[in-house]
Amino acid sequence: MTAEAGTAPRLYAATGDAIARLDEADGEWSVELSLAGSAVHCLAVDPRDRERVYAGSPRGGVWRTDDGGTSWTQCSPPQRSVFSLAVSAADGAVYAGTEPSALYRSDDAGASWRELDALLELPSRPTWSFPPRPWTSHVSWIAPSPHDADLILVGIELGGLMRSTDAGASWQDHRPGAQRDVHSLAWHPSVEGRAYEAGGGGAAWSEDRGDTWYPADEGRDRHYTWSVAVDPYHPDLWYVSASTGPFAAHGRGDPRARIYRRRDGRWHALTGGLPEPLMAMPYALVATEGRLFAGLADGQLWASADRGDTWRGCPVRGEELTGLHALAAAS
Repeated sequence: MTAEAGTAPRLYAATGDAIARLDEADGEWSVELSLAGSAVHCLAVDPRDRERVYAGSPRGGVWRTDDGGTSWTQCSPPQRSVFSLAVSAADGAVYAGTEPSALYRSDDAGASWRELDALLELPSRPTWSFPPRPWTSHVSWIAPSPHDADLILVGIELGGLMRSTDAGASWQDHRPGAQRDVHSLAWHPSVEGRAYEAGGGGAAWSEDRGDTWYPADEGRDRHYTWSVAVDPYHPDLWYVSASTGPFAAHGRGDPRARIYRRRDGRWHALTGGLPEPLMAMPYALVATEGRLFAGLADGQLWASADRGDTWRGCPVRGEELTGLHALAAAS
């Protein structure tokens, strides 16, 4: 995404406790926090309106802002433990995923919701279980296709990668070749069939609209992948963040983390300018038309203007970023 003519580049971030709006000017990023204390961990920006953002919390449901974070309105689905959000670029529908696993859709900006309950009729549902809380599971990621309003990918942690071709009226169970421990998903913005996954056992990609998947792990020495991003121009150029395992990635010690770039069918670790080793997990990667951003668990923001060859820390001013759990660029 790029900023519209006459507007400054903007990012939104979920810090784990608040929503941060980051606006760039003169080489610095100004930070303004809102929803402080809300435990928000996920967000989604409306691709048609950079001022409209949805924020989700496992404790408080969904909020919406129509003015870039100055004010927020509660607009939660019936189940308020929200773990994932998405806004469809194809038709503007808003999706929310919850724990226990359920998927909701709103066609009126969160004023009303309906559950897409066919997801819970899948044969694999009795096997869904989130290891830290084995009695439950949650919808970890929602990826509506930007090219087809009826096509949706959904990740269950831990349960599989599910697919609908009729706007959620029915679902296909876990797709062949995909990782079952789904952490993040992405579609290519211009190549309709391409989709990408980062999961607990590695990465995968699809060229047939998410129906079948191919593992993508050659050249990477860490297989617990977390965030995925794809270059908007080149469908074979994509990125993941990875660690050696969940305890390293999410513990308080060395995350043993790296950011990798896949090009020419093989992964390469990106180290130019980044601390080696990274002392915080890269929870969020965002690839825009001009830059690649990495948001780290401890609040550091890094950027590359050459597809990951070299990196520089983003100078910030204003309120403190204590963490970066999710990151999105606003067009």
